Amino acid sequence: MISCTEFIPAYSEGFKFLESIGGREEVEKFWSELSDRYLKDSLTKLVAEKGLEGCYEYWSHSLNEEAADFTMILDKERGEFIIDMHKCPSMGMLLELKHMIPYHSYCDHCEALYKPIVEKVGYVYKETVDSDNASCLTIIKKKNEDE
Repeated sequence: MISCTEFIPAYSEGFKFLESIGGREEVEKFWSELSDRYLKDSLTKLVAEKGLEGCYEYWSHSLNEEAADFTMILDKERGEFIIDMHKCPSMGMLLELKHMIPYHSYCDHCEALYKPIVEKVGYVYKETVDSDNASCLTIIKKKNEDE
C-alpha cells in the first residue's frame, strides 16, 4: 500500500501526466470520475440526509484524518458551512519538496471533487484558493431561489 507521503506527489504527477496526454479536459474527466465513484455514496448521502450538518460530519472526519490545519464553522442561523483551511497538508507538502514542481492547478481537484456533489443536492459551493500559501476558504450554503 502506498503511504500518504508517497501518494500526494504521485497524485500531482498523475495530474501532469493526464494533462500531457489529453489537456486539462483529461484531468477534469479524471476528477469527475473520482467524484462519481468515491464520493457519491458517502458525501452525497450525508448532505442529502443531514444538509449542512452532513457537510460538517464528512469534513470533520476527513480533515482530521489528514491532520489539516483548519477551522470549520457550521452557522445554522446563516445557513452556511465554512472550511477555512489555514494550511493544507497536501499542498503544503508539495510546496516543500525540492525534487519536483507541483501540478500547476493541484488545488483545483477539491472543487472538482466536491462541488458537483453538494450542488446536485441543492447547495452552492464557493471556493477561494491561495495555492502559494497552501490555504483556501470553502463556503457551502443552501441555494436560494434566485441562484
